[in-house]
Amino acid sequence: MKTKTRPAISRTWLRLGAVTLPLALMILFQVLKGNQGVMSGWVWFFMAPLERALGRLWSIFPFSVAELLDALFLTGCVVWLVRAVVLVFRQKKPLLFLRRLLALASAWLWLWAGLCWLWNAAYYIPSFAQREGLEAAPCSTEELAAVTEYFARQAAALAPQVPRDGEGHFAAQLPDCFDRGPEIYQNLILEFPSLDIKPVKAKSLYCSRLQSILGFTGVYFPFTGEANVNIDAPACLVPATIAHEMSHQRMVASELEANFVGIAACTSCDDVVFQYSGYLMGLIQLCNALYPADPDAWRAISGQYFNQELSIDWQDNNQYWEALRSPVEDAAEEMYDSFLKSNNQELGIRSYGACVDLLVRYFGEKV
Repeated sequence: MKTKTRPAISRTWLRLGAVTLPLALMILFQVLKGNQGVMSGWVWFFMAPLERALGRLWSIFPFSVAELLDALFLTGCVVWLVRAVVLVFRQKKPLLFLRRLLALASAWLWLWAGLCWLWNAAYYIPSFAQREGLEAAPCSTEELAAVTEYFARQAAALAPQVPRDGEGHFAAQLPDCFDRGPEIYQNLILEFPSLDIKPVKAKSLYCSRLQSILGFTGVYFPFTGEANVNIDAPACLVPATIAHEMSHQRMVASELEANFVGIAACTSCDDVVFQYSGYLMGLIQLCNALYPADPDAWRAISGQYFNQELSIDWQDNNQYWEALRSPVEDAAEEMYDSFLKSNNQELGIRSYGACVDLLVRYFGEKV
């Protein structure tokens, strides 16, 4: 009995298609990304509903499915490459090695094509500020100092109200913060309706220490719709990071705006722990802008408002990140900066600090 074998030409076409199709998708994205109407239609009628459905689907698991998929993918790539090297030495067939390299390259091309169409597209639609009519004009040093003082005053008032251990360190239960996370946008969506979605809890990362080494406090994974948070970072800022990552689930792509939205959600909610974390994160952003512009103004503010509890949290955060500073973090920061700049974020990683203008304009009315 004869069995048919698949013609070699069919396998060749499959390999060729596995490489050319994702390349075609990436080229198509580059062609269309400048058309805001096309990108908006794609994001709001397909990408956002898909990712929200995926987020609800994977929410049945208490762990980060994104982290698991990342680990499996990277492990698979390493095993695939090692096997390719072993086989080429055993069988003396260089073409076999090249085929495996081509398959590996194909996997990474599909990953990047998916990232383009399932997340990068959000960088090319009207921004959150444009959708909500917010204007972030450059602020004066006096305006910056006034809002910084407001944040310092609020943070100092809330610092003694949050749970603390015997040594005065922030000690709120992080699992409870993740459980309460979906509720913190309830007040903000009354002011900004575009943020109103069916909420899904953020998830903690098992390899949080690795995230800290790379300099990240959280990551949104569009392939599962999950907001993932580094819980090894200082606990006092984890609630605000939860709010930040959950803003990405609401298609707030810009890190500038995600920082602002996360802070605004925290400070407007009814939860004291989230309020404090939001004011603390905002204070850090404002300090980073005010100190170089007017160090005397910052010294006056910190000297007047930094009570014992606020000082402990401020010091804990600074010491934590200073101890982890390394060339690895610098390299990761440089890569992410390039990624942001390649996706319509001209300020790159500095866009995190650029949220100061939005903070000053929005909170300036409350000073």
